[in-house]
Amino acid sequence: MRRLVRNALLAVGLYAVLFGFLLDRPLSLGPLRAELQQKASRLSRLPSPKLVILAGSNGPYSHSCAVIGQMLELPCENAGIAVGFGLDEIFNRYDAPLRPGDIVYMPMEFSQYVMSAAQYRAFADGEMLLRHDRSALLKLPPGRVAGALFCCTLADALEALVELPLARMNRNRLNREYNAEGDRIDNQLAGADHALLAAAPSSYPFTARDIETGYGTRLIERFISRQRAKVVIVIGGWPVELASIHIRPATLAAVARIYGGDFLDLENKSRYPSADFFNGPEHLVQPCQFKHSIMVARALGRMLHRAVSPPRPVVSALASTCPG
Repeated sequence: MRRLVRNALLAVGLYAVLFGFLLDRPLSLGPLRAELQQKASRLSRLPSPKLVILAGSNGPYSHSCAVIGQMLELPCENAGIAVGFGLDEIFNRYDAPLRPGDIVYMPMEFSQYVMSAAQYRAFADGEMLLRHDRSALLKLPPGRVAGALFCCTLADALEALVELPLARMNRNRLNREYNAEGDRIDNQLAGADHALLAAAPSSYPFTARDIETGYGTRLIERFISRQRAKVVIVIGGWPVELASIHIRPATLAAVARIYGGDFLDLENKSRYPSADFFNGPEHLVQPCQFKHSIMVARALGRMLHRAVSPPRPVVSALASTCPG
C-alpha cells in the first residue's frame, strides 16, 4: 500500500513538472495565447472613448475595426477570440482597460451563450494558463482551476514533444493574419474554401431556455452589469451567420433580451449567403467583412447619436465586390 501511494505521488509530481513547467504546444495553442495578450495590451493603450468589438472568431473575421473605427472616428480594438477560449478569462483581462464612455459591441456567437460549466473546465486556455500564467488562472472559478490542473493527457505530451522543436515556424504568424486593430486580414476572396461550409448545420438546436440558462449567458450578463456600472456602453448584436441555417425566433428574442434596449438589430439579422463566407459559417471574406462593417458603423452611429463619416473610397470599392 505504501509503495502504491508513493508511486501515485511521484506520478502526480511528474505530471505537475511536465505540464506546469516543461511541456508546451507553441504551434497549436501559442498563437491564441499571443493573440489574447496582444489584444489586451493594445486595448490598455487606447485612449477613451474607444470602441471594442467583443465576440468569438466572427468578431475579427466578419467585422473590421479599421472600417468601423474610421467611420465613427473612434479608436477601435477588435478583441474577439475564437470560441473555445473561456469568456471568464477574456472578461477578466479586458475589464480594467474599459473606462466610462467606452463602447463595447458584442455580436457574440450563439454557442457562447449556451456553453456549460463542464465545457469551460475542458477549454484549452486552462492548459495555457497552467503553463504560462498561473496568477490569472487563480482568478478563475474553482472548477476552471481544477480543469486546468487536470488538463492534459499522454496525447498532449506527445503533441508538445513534436511542436516544441518546430516553434520557430510560428514566428510572425499573427502579423500575417491580423492588422493593428485586431481585424483578420487573411480572409481574401481568392482563398475562400467553401468546401468547409458543407459541414455547417441546417439549423441550430438552441432553444430560448438554452440561452436563458446557459453558463455562458451568466458570464455575459455579469460582464454587462459590471461594465454598465462603470458607465461603459454595452451594445449587443447578431453574430454573422449563414442565411441557410435556421435559428428559432424565440432563440433570437432570448439573446436580444440579455442586452435590454441596447441591441443592434440589423434588418438582415447579420445573415449572408454561402458565397460571402471564407472558411466557415461565421467567417466572411474581406469584401463582405467590409460591407457588413459599413452597415454596423451606420447603425451604431444612429444608436449612439453620433456623426458617421463615409467609408474610405478603397473600402467602398472592395465592399462592392462582395459576392452576395
